Amino acid sequence: MSQQYPLKEVKGDTVCFVPGSPLFSVLMEPASFCYPRLTFLRSPYGQFGASAGSSQDLAPWPQRLVTQRWTGPVDESPPAAMSRNGYFFEESGYLKCDTDDGCEAKEETGGEELFDAVNSSIVSGDSIRFFVNVNLEVPPNAAAESESAGCVLLHTSRKYLKLKNFEEEVRAHRDLDGFLARASIILDETATSLDDVLREMLKHFAEDPENMEPSCNFEKIMSTLFTDSGTPREGNGTHDVSESTGMNIQTCTSHLKFHLLSDTIQGVTATVTGVQYQQSWLCIICTIKSLQRRHVCISRLERPQNWGENSCEVRFVILVLAPPKMKSTKTATEVGRTFATMFSDITFRQKLLETKTEEEFKEALVHQRHLLTVVNQRPSAMSDGHKSHGPKPLKLHEFLNVGKGISDDIARRFPVYALDFTDGVIGNNKAIGKYITTMIFLYFACLLPSIAFGSLNDENTRGAIDVQKTIVGQCIGGLLYALFSGQPLVVLLTTAPLALYINVIRGICDDYNLDFSAFYAWTGLWNSFFLVMYSLFNFSLLMKLFKRSTEEIIALFISITFVLDAFKGIIKVFKKYYYHGRTGDSYLEKARTDAIPSLGINTTFLMNSSVSRSMSLENQTGTHDVHYGRETAVLSLMLMLGTLWLGHTLYQFKKSPYLHARVREILSDCALPISVLTFSAVGSYIFKEIEMSKFNYNPSESLFVLAPVQSLSIGSVMSAMGLGFLLSMLFFIEQNIVASLTNAPENRLVKGTAYHWDLLLVALINTGLSIFGLPWIHAAFPHSPMHVRALAYVEERVENGHIYETIVSVKETRLTSLVANFLVGLSLLLLPFPLQWIPKPVLYGLFLYIALTSIDGNQLFERVALLLKEQTAYPPTHYIRRVPQRKIHYFTGLQVLQLLILCGFGMSPLPYMKMIFPLIMIGMIPIRYNLLPRIIEAKYLDAMDAEH
Repeated sequence: MSQQYPLKEVKGDTVCFVPGSPLFSVLMEPASFCYPRLTFLRSPYGQFGASAGSSQDLAPWPQRLVTQRWTGPVDESPPAAMSRNGYFFEESGYLKCDTDDGCEAKEETGGEELFDAVNSSIVSGDSIRFFVNVNLEVPPNAAAESESAGCVLLHTSRKYLKLKNFEEEVRAHRDLDGFLARASIILDETATSLDDVLREMLKHFAEDPENMEPSCNFEKIMSTLFTDSGTPREGNGTHDVSESTGMNIQTCTSHLKFHLLSDTIQGVTATVTGVQYQQSWLCIICTIKSLQRRHVCISRLERPQNWGENSCEVRFVILVLAPPKMKSTKTATEVGRTFATMFSDITFRQKLLETKTEEEFKEALVHQRHLLTVVNQRPSAMSDGHKSHGPKPLKLHEFLNVGKGISDDIARRFPVYALDFTDGVIGNNKAIGKYITTMIFLYFACLLPSIAFGSLNDENTRGAIDVQKTIVGQCIGGLLYALFSGQPLVVLLTTAPLALYINVIRGICDDYNLDFSAFYAWTGLWNSFFLVMYSLFNFSLLMKLFKRSTEEIIALFISITFVLDAFKGIIKVFKKYYYHGRTGDSYLEKARTDAIPSLGINTTFLMNSSVSRSMSLENQTGTHDVHYGRETAVLSLMLMLGTLWLGHTLYQFKKSPYLHARVREILSDCALPISVLTFSAVGSYIFKEIEMSKFNYNPSESLFVLAPVQSLSIGSVMSAMGLGFLLSMLFFIEQNIVASLTNAPENRLVKGTAYHWDLLLVALINTGLSIFGLPWIHAAFPHSPMHVRALAYVEERVENGHIYETIVSVKETRLTSLVANFLVGLSLLLLPFPLQWIPKPVLYGLFLYIALTSIDGNQLFERVALLLKEQTAYPPTHYIRRVPQRKIHYFTGLQVLQLLILCGFGMSPLPYMKMIFPLIMIGMIPIRYNLLPRIIEAKYLDAMDAEH
């Protein structure tokens, strides 16, 4: 129902209402007018603008275009703010400034901002709104046509940007330095419309000889800044113009033309009622293909301009143009974020209003940069992603407090011990399917390396430690660790360095005529003794000195050893089968001497023909042909690469669009067993006529025989102590570093750590293994982080076009390790067949698969890869933002140098040099803290060692 308000005064085309009525005034002619509790602001536009009040206040008002003078009564209350024929006004009771500005409504003056922000909800901003409901004499059919004609769809996307940290992000300073070197500043711009302001800024670019773009069309840039570029206009009606954040409205007989800025940045403050916009500045960003470099122009308007909703008092316009192919930290958005951070401070904006010249303007920018840098220094030192510039000093009493670390670990983990068996099985968040796939993966991940290294130990020790004993040791040690460890997600395995130590011990026993079982047992007992001492005296605290960069060097070294072992194995196969003519392999020579005379064929002819490379050896019954030669070598290479290809393809299959998401996840989790079983079948059945190399199996008479430890002399026992000490260093570093990588913050584990207790448990487990002549085991990389990954729920997130995988949560359970190691023990029943049907090249492919998946997320490998990428492909990681590119490459080069030194000792052909490489690992600590800070600033080192 219409409500009539009494008129206090009627003067020409100006209608005024008494105070307290919802609609205070409608100005039909440009005339100076004041009214109590109203503030009038001059606006250059002749139509009603968008409301600056909250959307809750504006919601009841329909969007109608007033095309004739108002003559009828008012039905409903209008909003608080409108502009008409040169005036903008707002009821002061609705005026609210954002909290950081702390401003008050002032009448317009040349040197002050009238007001900076008004309370506004997050509205689309995709159309100008007219919120006046008046009785117009318009035919109903015409009104319906006007509402339906010219309808378009507009997609609006909003996202928050973090303020740029001037203390950490080096690009912030470089953006400002680049602007100051080629400053494009316009002071006291007299243009009133946004289009005219932008044209003046582009004209300033064109006239500046330093900013010349020879192939740039500025008219095309102007059209690209708005959403309506290339859209045909219809109708020839009269035009009235009004701006709402750069919006031109074309009023025709039946069409309404929108003219919106495509990409802007504004300062906002979240409140209970909505969002407060900082309305005195506007940052416009745009990507232009024809540009050769980035351009920034800042324009200070002579008078505040009302450009509609959320831009009612614009005094500063920042225009950022950039080419599309730019480094992630040099894009138009990042440059805009730099200047938007500076302009978000109202004190800085007030200072800019007081400047008279460009030099003063530049000085204000430099001063603001200094203030932002100083302000950010204190909180940045305490940021989560940083470690302090130096390690926290370790005090002597921390090591003398015997057993404290062990007791703390038990007190931390024991209360959640029962949950390790029930999580994911009982309750709402069940994960039985994920547990089953993880068990299958972990079973193969433990069994196949045990077979590979057991076969290697069998060759090195001449049967003293074979595949059967390796599987038994893996089963017993894995079960004990899964039951009693503080971090059950860590996986224990026998590894290549341990096989190396066993080979060295065998050589020493042969040289000095010592009993291998006794000397092996004493070395293991001394190793366990030192590990017990390390755990009792809290030596795991020393791992605080290992930075992320050092841990990743060691992790990448382990991955390289897997690759090296795989290539060593395939090279042996090629030497044995492909180049047998050069090496004179014994069994091939015997095959020639036995087969050739019986066939009565010229030997020379055979050696020069393909028949010699694929000889057919007939057995006594004549029913089976076995081919030796180049077929075996080529097939071995295909099996190795095929296992790698299929495993990695299935591992990445979860990122593909094929099949259901759950099916993709299962295939990804079971990538390792599927690839191994598939190519084992290919090698053993499809090409069964081609002989393949398989691991040796010699059944042991007794698996549990006590070593004759009393048979060694005192001198031999002391010699074993030296080897045991070096071995304990390897155990200490490997166990703690793998546990640290497993407990990394990005894995989001919540049940706590137990470094000291786990080290003690490993010592006790290896004591028993040493006495019974079983191979030693310790925490294995990358199996432990892969175990965490298999139990994790992962999300993919996109930032600046780069996809990141983030772990949301991990099911911390003991069940997967328990079942997997129990199945490893049951695998003794599968010896020799069908386990012996797994060809050795498949195991080599397994090593390559483990190495390839282990480098996923290794920051050192990612930074090495940056050397091969163009800058536009650099991901927006924390170190890319915080560290200069040259410093990143320096640091990467120094890490690679340390890695090469470690590989030189760990992969040396001299056995005794291999044994001291754990000391090289420890030597990386003083290099990181004493040498590297002399080359690269400590703040950059800390940024690259940070977690995020």
